[in-house]
Amino acid sequence: MADAPRFGIWAAVHGSRAAHHDPDEPDDASWERNRALVLEAEALGFDSVLVAQHTMNPYDASRDQLEAWTAASALAALTTRIEIIAAIKPGLYHPVVLAKMALQIEHVSGGRFALNLVNAWNRAEFERAGLPFPAHDDRYAYGREWIGLVDRLMRGERVTFSGAHFQVEEYQLRPAGTYRPRPKIYLGGESEPARALAADHADVWFINGQPVKDVRGLIGDVARRPAANGLLRYGLSAFVIARETDAGAQAEHARLLALAQRDAALRADTRARTDTASVMFAKVDAAATRHVGTNGGTAAGLVGSYETVAARIRAFHEAGIDLFMLQFQPFEAEMRRFAEHILPRVR
Repeated sequence: MADAPRFGIWAAVHGSRAAHHDPDEPDDASWERNRALVLEAEALGFDSVLVAQHTMNPYDASRDQLEAWTAASALAALTTRIEIIAAIKPGLYHPVVLAKMALQIEHVSGGRFALNLVNAWNRAEFERAGLPFPAHDDRYAYGREWIGLVDRLMRGERVTFSGAHFQVEEYQLRPAGTYRPRPKIYLGGESEPARALAADHADVWFINGQPVKDVRGLIGDVARRPAANGLLRYGLSAFVIARETDAGAQAEHARLLALAQRDAALRADTRARTDTASVMFAKVDAAATRHVGTNGGTAAGLVGSYETVAARIRAFHEAGIDLFMLQFQPFEAEMRRFAEHILPRVR
């Protein structure tokens, strides 16, 4: 565990993270908005930005969707301090091509780039493009072979490999190792294959928002496994609603929950396209009427007064969370509120 927690934001790659009918939150996934959002986050003192990867909007295909890797490259050139994390679904890119892209963004950023391996849940994104979408555990087997190659290639090794999915002969990428051995590898997913893969290949394991006792149990399970890359660190996704008082925060939570009920048709359509073996969505289904936000959202409990939210962040940090990847709504205004009232309390 680091001495002080780090804080990141989710880029607005498909607009709202909570309610799509909020008059205070534009459903704006434009490059212009994301550029301004990330530059402001850096200026406010946030440490990281996660750019989620979807080729089409996962909730409504008629809406805009920011492309993760081209946007990450542009953000790397525009920023000076913040870490740029781009999500990647292995089934969309050959490992040689992706490793080369990662090294280029690492070079553009001056050593501030990371990739976040996710093994995908949206069947339509693949099937409508004629791409294979294997069963859950088979996707993780594919992802394991894929990230093993990407890791070695990002280190600049000369790679020859023959596996179940890839054949690579005498491949070496340059430049490599300019700033550090390779870009960081983040990994999301809470299934048993995801936990094993995190221990074997990740630098940081992302956990979806949930109560601190559950997070402590997840960390305990993975921490008991030998970590191939040294000390494994842990990140948590969370949706923050902070106000002067607990009652004020709960009232805002209730407002967002009520607005989110108008998204029921969108959620049902998304769920119909989701792999039924996804651990994240099984938890979402169980708590859909009580929480807002994606990837666990307010289930992490960062809803309350400034002191309450700061205390819960400290509890998660004591349980082992190093990086908090945060969502807000309306995003820009609530991000500023967090920077003004929460960051000073926990730093």
